[in-house]
Amino acid sequence: MSQHTDTLELTVDGMRCGGCSGRLKKALDGTDGIQSSDIVLETKRVTVSFDTARIAPAAIRERIEETGFTVVY
Repeated sequence: MSQHTDTLELTVDGMRCGGCSGRLKKALDGTDGIQSSDIVLETKRVTVSFDTARIAPAAIRERIEETGFTVVY
C-alpha cells in the first residue's frame, strides 16, 4: 500500500503560549491521516505532514478551528 504524503503550511492565530501550541499539536497528531505536525509558536506557523488518501487539507483546517484556533488565509 503506497502512501500519498503531502505537507501543508499554515499560519494559525490564537496561540499565545506553549500550552496552546501543545494542545494544538496533540489534537493534530491524534487526527487520523495526519502523520506529524510541527508548530512554531513565535511565528504562528504550523506544518502538517499528512496522507492525502486519508485526510484533505480542508479537514486539517477544520480540525485546527475545532481546537479553538483561527487559520489565517
